[in-house]
This record gives sequence, C-alpha cells and structure tokens, in this order.
Amino acid sequence: MNIDATTLHRLLRQPCTIAVVGLSAEPSRPSFGVSQTMQTHGYRIVPVNPRYAEKGEQILGETCYASLTDIPFAVDIVNVFRRTEDVLPIAEQAVQIGAKCLWQQIGVENRQADQLARAAGLDSVMNLCIKIEHARFAAGRR
Repeated sequence: MNIDATTLHRLLRQPCTIAVVGLSAEPSRPSFGVSQTMQTHGYRIVPVNPRYAEKGEQILGETCYASLTDIPFAVDIVNVFRRTEDVLPIAEQAVQIGAKCLWQQIGVENRQADQLARAAGLDSVMNLCIKIEHARFAAGRR
C-alpha cells in the first residue's frame, strides 16, 4: 500500500526539514536536482552522506551529516536516494530520531522499511519523487 493524496498534501503543504540520505554534491545527480528544487521552495535540506560528512563538506550550503542520528535537530521527512536493499537501516534511524515520514524516491521500494516506519507511526511513501509530488500539489493537480 502506498500513500493517499490527502496525506501527501499534508506532508507537502508547507516547507519543513527534509534529511536527504544519499544526497550527492554532483549537480548532475537526481538527488542534487530534487533537493535544490525543494530548497528553492523553502524546505530546509539536510544532506546525509558519510563520504562528504567525513571531509566536513557542505552540500547546497548545508552541513553534511554521516547518518540521521548525527543530526542535532528535528527532521520531518527522511527522503531516501539509496538502493532498495539499503533502506531498512535508514528506516530504523528515521524511527529513532522521531522523523514524521520515510520517503523512498522513485525506484526505491523497500516494503520491510515501509512496514517498520508505519508500525512506528511514521507516514511512509515508496517509489514516488518528492519534487514531482510537490509540483503536482503546487499546480493544483491533485
């Protein structure tokens, strides 16, 4: 089961804090483009990528963290740009930090992570692009 339009609208109706797991600093990567677009719409983007965090780098002007549990403030949505088989530990961390939503991007559909998130009271989205869904709501098409 994926998520209904009413819940998507609730999640995206106003800017919030989105931790992007797997965010790349490469402008040609989908994670960068999606995050940059959401940032221009007022969402706070929090990069989560150990490769950049260990070097103390920033992405899109924000400090990069090695894991969700390293983020010292509240996160609303955990947006996942990782392989399906890598999502379960991310879902566990999302629950641990008290995130409100686990969002698996297009092509990412880990049902075990989805079930874990839902059982813990998080909203869970699979195989949808947050940028596309935001654009649909902004255009009034949902």
